[in-house]
Amino acid sequence: MTVVDTTFGKVKAQEQDGVLAFKGIPYAAPPMGELRWQPPQDPWPWGGVIDGSEYGKWAPQNRSDMVAIMGADLGEQDEACLSLNIWTPAADFANRPVMVWIHGGGFTVGASSQGVYEGRELSQHGDVVVVTINYRLGLLGFANLNEVTGGRIPATGNEGLLDQVKALEWIQDNIEFFGGDPDNVTIFGESAGGMSIGALLGLPAAKGLFHKAIPQSGACHTVATKASGTLVGEAIIKFAELDAQGLMAANMDDLLRTQRRIEGGKVEGYPLSKIGSLPFRPVVDGKVLPELPIEAVRNGSVAQVPIMAGSTLDEWQLFGAFQSAITKLDDETMAKRLGYLVDPAYIPGLVEAYKEALVQRGIEPTPPQIFIAIQTDRIFRMPALRLLEAQKKHNSQVYSYLFDWQSPAAKGVMKSCHAVELAYVFGTNKKKGAAKFYGEGPAADTLAKQTMDAWVAFARNGNPGWDAYDEASRSTYVFGENSRRESAPYDIERDAWNEVPDVFLGSL
Repeated sequence: MTVVDTTFGKVKAQEQDGVLAFKGIPYAAPPMGELRWQPPQDPWPWGGVIDGSEYGKWAPQNRSDMVAIMGADLGEQDEACLSLNIWTPAADFANRPVMVWIHGGGFTVGASSQGVYEGRELSQHGDVVVVTINYRLGLLGFANLNEVTGGRIPATGNEGLLDQVKALEWIQDNIEFFGGDPDNVTIFGESAGGMSIGALLGLPAAKGLFHKAIPQSGACHTVATKASGTLVGEAIIKFAELDAQGLMAANMDDLLRTQRRIEGGKVEGYPLSKIGSLPFRPVVDGKVLPELPIEAVRNGSVAQVPIMAGSTLDEWQLFGAFQSAITKLDDETMAKRLGYLVDPAYIPGLVEAYKEALVQRGIEPTPPQIFIAIQTDRIFRMPALRLLEAQKKHNSQVYSYLFDWQSPAAKGVMKSCHAVELAYVFGTNKKKGAAKFYGEGPAADTLAKQTMDAWVAFARNGNPGWDAYDEASRSTYVFGENSRRESAPYDIERDAWNEVPDVFLGSL
């Protein structure tokens, strides 16, 4: 039996196939009662030994089809959700690379305990320490209530990010007891997890707590302005019909009901066109997050940090393939819909470029396909490339990847959609039920090995095994049925965004 003594108490490991798992370790005090909407505090020391066999509670959230698509059942929820999980080959002070996973879910759903994120295979395959963390979501983690309550609730809209920082601080203080190297910590995450990493790159409180970063399908552009964040706070107050004292005492069911109404644009006077289609996201409040993260990176905020970033080829297919509002688009309605997302002056050039690019891919350039391709690059691919270009000025260790592996889901309609790489990053593609979304067979097994090898190599020494990205070669490694290195893949699409300002990228 392996028991590790952390700075706040003891935790016992569960061993499976030569890997030790420590689950449900509190890294902060439960953010409940007077601590609701406060920055995270140190965990309360515990007596006895935490069993380490059970994951912690999920952060409070509404049910989501996206979680179900990825093969996860909604777990037990509680505001006392700030826990982390560790997988390690041995608790032996061996200074292994540490890989810290930040889960996705649009800043409103998901948990570190989803089966696809189990760290055992990755830890064993790469001889690394894998950590997955929970953080506050939605209205509790990403709502700016400071202005609308006159400071009575000091939430900046970045409490979820501060939870991530608190977890990284805990890791700095404790990970050596689990065989990890606190001086070699890589943060990696997908979707809202990748967007969180993008924000952490510009967050002063996170400086020095990690040494490499892998934002997947999300980077530095998905943040709200202070004004936009304040509008979300106003919508919360209006629908909940509660003042600051009432919000502090409100039960979770009522808060989640309010959150769902806001996410659906159903609060009168606060449509999504006004507050953004992803209302709950990090906020550039001027204090916790002083400036746009991409500008912070350009100014050298993480000059010493190697970065690997990328996306999947058909990200938006997951969101648009079955939406009648998308599948029924014609030229006129497509242009109108794009006009809500990008300055109309850029739309004709984008549409023409994507028509040409889709024809080259062998895809009929219908309005739905054009819209999905533009959204894929606007939200996911272009933010990744702009991050690499910004960081390249300070650090030569920047790497680009692209996933073009096809999901078999919905008879192949999903294509290389959002999240399709996850089981290959973690080596969980053989878990029960995974094949339906992620695929299976010898090619899938080979892809899992290739992907884990690259992620581990980057975590170990800052080089995943292919040429660094620069604006001359645009070297990119493409993972899929036929994995290979390419120069400047899909460059017609990339070039179409050259004149489009950052403000139109990243947000959903």
